[in-house]
Amino acid sequence: MKSQPEESPSAYTVHWTREQILRDVREGLSKTPKELPSKYFYDERGSELFEQITELPEYYLTRAERALLERKIPALIARLEPSSLVELGAGSASKTRIILDAMRSRGSAKCYVPIDVSAEFLKSTAALLRTEYPEMEILPVVSDITAPFRLPKLVEPVLIAFLGSTIGNFDRSSAVSLLSHVATLMKAGDFFLLGADLRKEKRILHAAYNDSAGVTAAFNLNLLARLNRELGANFPLELFEHRAFYNADEHRIEMHLISRSDFTISIPGAGNFEFVSGESVRTELSHKYDKKTIQEILNSSGMKLAEWITDERCDFALVVARTRG
Repeated sequence: MKSQPEESPSAYTVHWTREQILRDVREGLSKTPKELPSKYFYDERGSELFEQITELPEYYLTRAERALLERKIPALIARLEPSSLVELGAGSASKTRIILDAMRSRGSAKCYVPIDVSAEFLKSTAALLRTEYPEMEILPVVSDITAPFRLPKLVEPVLIAFLGSTIGNFDRSSAVSLLSHVATLMKAGDFFLLGADLRKEKRILHAAYNDSAGVTAAFNLNLLARLNRELGANFPLELFEHRAFYNADEHRIEMHLISRSDFTISIPGAGNFEFVSGESVRTELSHKYDKKTIQEILNSSGMKLAEWITDERCDFALVVARTRG
């Protein structure tokens, strides 16, 4: 679940401008079927709800990735010996510390570059990390990772990390576009580390996005509450219900909000939008992968698979890649 970094987004809130939100919402609601961008889940309340989701017994993803990192990263860092770490969508960098600690224990930790869209949060995160890792240069880069970004000059070799299975929020072409840009930033001795959620039993996936406590449903509906508050929209929250399901053909979880009746909503500056009973608004995609699919994405991006590391249950994978050149 996530278009924000899977690292606990409750630590910060990205303040998009009203014009940005209005443009994206107008575009999404004008499509057939309707969509709303998942990046707007994370206002203060949405961030709090997502943190609760990561602690739910049904939501395996965060625990599976952290456990895999804790078990495998020390040996992986010993083999790759990176001097610099770059992280896409850095978030609060809580899991990143597992990598940084392994680098420090090897005496190779020279530089960390967190990349995120929130300048305010990056500034505070960088300040904290400088106290924790005084021997390391911390060079935050403010950027939306879906757009081309540049890196500062770094001590080589470099490890570029993209954790939390955030890649799952991208369709195939968008994922290839992002990773193709990453490949252009890599030199021969650099590596790319990707966290990827794997395909598993439908019942497990269904439970993870339809928890018994209703937290994910509240998280989904909170998106409409945010649009009401920030755009002056009049979405009737009581007339929408949460629905998440596994699309087996596309190998992805889809989250939707379903209208319970016919009505029209109004958004100042965007216009009126009609809903009919049973109509869906898609709010998020979360693709689930196997090794073959990851290899195809990497190959299309100018990379090649170097290591495939999974946990015992094959719930989650750490994927190591390098450029084909």
